[in-house]
Amino acid sequence: MQFKVENPDREILNIEAKLIQLPGKDGSFAVMENHAPLLASLKKGQVRIIDKNGQEHLLDIEGGIFGVASNQCHLLLL
Repeated sequence: MQFKVENPDREILNIEAKLIQLPGKDGSFAVMENHAPLLASLKKGQVRIIDKNGQEHLLDIEGGIFGVASNQCHLLLL
């Protein structure tokens, strides 16, 4: 699934991911390929991404909005 991370000024990351773990305001959660459509508010924490090659990427965030639909994931940072 495609995962894009953006702030209002620019694209920060664009990666093909197998797994994304996120710090939701109501608790941590993960998404994988073919996840049901979802829109979630995120709190300060760490986003963990496993890419298509199995490599782990970590991203510290201050909060944001995450959405997924049709294997397209977007994270808008605050």
